[in-house]
Amino acid sequence: MTQVPRGPAVRRAGTEALYLLVSAPVALAGLCYAVFSGALGIVLSVTRLGGAATAAVLRGACRFGELHRRLAAVLLDERVPAPGLPRTRAGLRAWVQDAHDTSGYRAFLHLLVRFPLAVLGVAVVLVTWVYGFLLLTYPIQLPLHLNEITTRDQSGGIRKGLVVGGFYFDTWQRSLLVALAGVVLLAVAPRAVRLAVRLDVAVLRSLLGPRPDDARIRDLERSRSYAVEDAAATLRRIERDLHDGAQVRLVSLTMTLTALQEALPDDTPEHARELVAAARTGAREAIAELRELVRGIHPPVLDQGLDAALATLAARSPVPTELEMDLRVRPSAAIESIAYFCTAELLANAGRHAAARRVAVSAVQPGDGTLRLSVTDDGKGGARTRAGGGLAGLAERVRTVDGELSVLSPQGGPTTVTVTLPLTTS
Repeated sequence: MTQVPRGPAVRRAGTEALYLLVSAPVALAGLCYAVFSGALGIVLSVTRLGGAATAAVLRGACRFGELHRRLAAVLLDERVPAPGLPRTRAGLRAWVQDAHDTSGYRAFLHLLVRFPLAVLGVAVVLVTWVYGFLLLTYPIQLPLHLNEITTRDQSGGIRKGLVVGGFYFDTWQRSLLVALAGVVLLAVAPRAVRLAVRLDVAVLRSLLGPRPDDARIRDLERSRSYAVEDAAATLRRIERDLHDGAQVRLVSLTMTLTALQEALPDDTPEHARELVAAARTGAREAIAELRELVRGIHPPVLDQGLDAALATLAARSPVPTELEMDLRVRPSAAIESIAYFCTAELLANAGRHAAARRVAVSAVQPGDGTLRLSVTDDGKGGARTRAGGGLAGLAERVRTVDGELSVLSPQGGPTTVTVTLPLTTS
């Protein structure tokens, strides 16, 4: 029979006990962090700093989670994959929103659960390894008067040695029984410590490891971002094809029909002249419709930037429009397109439904990684986001990129519609 080498088993038992002892101070520090930071977050939750404070607490909990995973990897060779840190996008608003991820809350819960597990682990190490060693060496300690316990027995005599339930182990024969108990504890120590470690690792994987749905959610987010940007690029390509292809041919056809109409001889029948004129008129109408279609797909002015596109909308608005812009970073093409069409729809609503006399459009980047678009009119108010309505359609369009649309429109006005969009779709 091949003998199983004892070296790796002993080394494994030692590293497991070391893990329980080393991770205990980390667990205590994590508990203190969770208690104090959680209390501070609760106090600040009633202020404007509540969201940022909670985000900071959750991100700190994730850092403690990284430390626990690293300890498990180094000492136990247990590789617990990270669930993925909260996304880091530019701006304070995005930083706060991205931190409110389930992985942050799970990491914070781990800080609360980990300390009782650490206490249990340290207790197992002390009871099995430490007390096992002390009991095993009791026959040596007794004659050397080490760890000596002095008591009085029922007759008042002084006894020196370990006493359990009134039974004294103060002779060398009885000390062997104590040593035997130490042997038993040391024999069960590796298994007891391993059970404590397995419980710790199970909690570690459950709260700090990836969940089955996490990867799927992130894949869906990436797929959605790709689909949105790809759709914007496709529409832009279609617009260019129509502009540079079909529209040019229709213009050429119109010019040809104009030349033909002017070149017709005087004896040309009237109905033939009418057919040529009708074809020329139809070609001109087709060009006008095609231009409207192109603007509806992807306005060419967007190629010059969102600021130029919004300025064009304000100039074409049937209601006098004031425009305020502060765009320091150019958004992605998909975001620009959504912002443009939202502004166009809201300006049309102000003139068509609100009976407004003036409209104010504001497009700013507050520095939190978002684009904030506001359209305010002095109309009759009463606008609501109703199912099947124009505002509901805009809200759905905005939500495809994790944006928000809010409507403030009391009866009698004014009406303010605010659209908040991320600068990018990723």
